[in-house]
Amino acid sequence: MKGLPIPSSVSPSPVSPSSLSSSPVAALPQDAPKLRDIHLPSPPSWWPPAPGWWLLAAIVLLGLVITLLIWRRHRRVIAQRLRVLREVDRLAEQHRHDHDQAALAIGLHQLLRRVARQHDQSAARQTGAAWRQTLGRVPVDASTLDRLLELDQLMYRMQPSFDHAAAVNGVKAWLRVALKQSAWKTPVTEQADA
Repeated sequence: MKGLPIPSSVSPSPVSPSSLSSSPVAALPQDAPKLRDIHLPSPPSWWPPAPGWWLLAAIVLLGLVITLLIWRRHRRVIAQRLRVLREVDRLAEQHRHDHDQAALAIGLHQLLRRVARQHDQSAARQTGAAWRQTLGRVPVDASTLDRLLELDQLMYRMQPSFDHAAAVNGVKAWLRVALKQSAWKTPVTEQADA
């Protein structure tokens, strides 16, 4: 391949730039159509976006909706907690004005039953050991649990006498924990020996 002869009829001739620009035009016939120069396509429009952007927008929108729903649920739970704790404060304030210990015991006991019924439907009818077990599903100390059980008996007495401040504080302590869904222990069911 090294020594291939170059035919003498083909001789490289130097080409000048002026001859390049004039030679194609000169080679066209006079009646040939006039063609425009090469043109670039227009830049892509921003609308409609590519499918990947639609997917990203859908994911972001879904995330925002889920976040909004979680936030609203959280606000509703906090509002319920505050409403219940304000009810305890209202009962304590009413007791300070009228000194009716029976009304305080009844009001606190009914509040306990209402909150307990949200987690155990039979809480409205329970008495004695079953009521103690329902109250015990919320992790509070034994003295608080005893104060709460005492309310069950005090509300039926004509002139009950009890430490109303300790009862109010016990109910508040139980309610603060009980109003958290995750704080409730699963109920213990007794199985009979077979």
